[in-house]
Amino acid sequence: MADRSVDYLIVGGGVAGAACAEVLREGDAEASILLVGREPDAPYERPPASKEYLRGEASREDALLFEPSWWEAQRIELLTRTSVMKLDPEARSVRLSTKEEVAYGAALLATGANVRRLRVPGAELEGIHYLRALANADAIRRDAADAERVVLVGGSYIACEVAASLTTLGKRCTLVMQEAAPLSTGFGATAGRFFERLLREHGVECVTADPLACFVGEGRVQAVVTESGRTLRADMVVMGTGAVPDVMLARSAGLELGESGGVRCSASLATSAEGLWAAGDICEYDSVVHGRRLRVEHFEVARAQGRAAAAAMLGAGRDYDELPYFWSDLADWCTLEYVGPAQSWDREEVRGSPGDGEFSIFYLDGGRVVAALAVGRSGDLDEARRLIVGGGSLS
Repeated sequence: MADRSVDYLIVGGGVAGAACAEVLREGDAEASILLVGREPDAPYERPPASKEYLRGEASREDALLFEPSWWEAQRIELLTRTSVMKLDPEARSVRLSTKEEVAYGAALLATGANVRRLRVPGAELEGIHYLRALANADAIRRDAADAERVVLVGGSYIACEVAASLTTLGKRCTLVMQEAAPLSTGFGATAGRFFERLLREHGVECVTADPLACFVGEGRVQAVVTESGRTLRADMVVMGTGAVPDVMLARSAGLELGESGGVRCSASLATSAEGLWAAGDICEYDSVVHGRRLRVEHFEVARAQGRAAAAAMLGAGRDYDELPYFWSDLADWCTLEYVGPAQSWDREEVRGSPGDGEFSIFYLDGGRVVAALAVGRSGDLDEARRLIVGGGSLS
């Protein structure tokens, strides 16, 4: 027997959950809404954790999605520092870490992702950081205050963004990666060469195609050793090794999982359980735009999916057909924007000049545009969106 019941339950205190709560209240003025999040903070934007918040240019309050008073004004119950320990989709109920049993009418599962931890020799040493939450950014900033040399492991968003932020704070940063160039896995060799040149021009050393082998130190990390045997002094390390969808609750509840490790969802973001939807990093949905199953880890996608799931929970659901859009800043050096994502491509069409720092790349597969990257040419993304959705090719 549940201790109480709510009309709508949201599991996860990230962007997807907050967006869902907002739309639910807009669509149903009287319903009871409960959002449960395990972090100590109310829902906030994650990008500042590797950018302006990490650099000390923005406060914790600046990152919040809504003013603290908004939740009470909207009559949305927000439980922070609280986890859902058990989900029973058949009974439509959950057990919280507070021991309370809560029944729900409809629910959203938006448990996000956890950092991917590398198990290599020396991984237990002090001074090795992962970044996912604001509290991680706090720890990195404190440690960096006394550090001269910082090694960042990884060649994707987090490692590159943190390297840019710490460089602006006067730290000597080195990127160590298995990729041939920074950000090249998702954007290809042409873009990778541009980002590597950009980073190097601002003082970031790039050790490419040479993965991490181990950490060295006595109690605290003192060096990073690559697979080729190269040894890099490190006063601290930041790991940018990706994330894995947090499906522990979904798995224990017997929900169907997808091939990429997320929660398998229909085109309308419905899970295999009646009355339960998913959004954000865990959502692996049938994309009507791409014609394949898709899981995308990015806060803008999580926001859009949270809103779409709320519409479905309100009875106005439809196939989720928004084209994923990403963006990232490397300090004030450049902003990149991307629509896609491309699973694969066989040709790149470049507009503008990477050498001048303003360009776009259209990714084509079999003659069709499947994605596009823009640096300083945002307008090209409008054409890319039209061609991706319409299945068109470049003229």
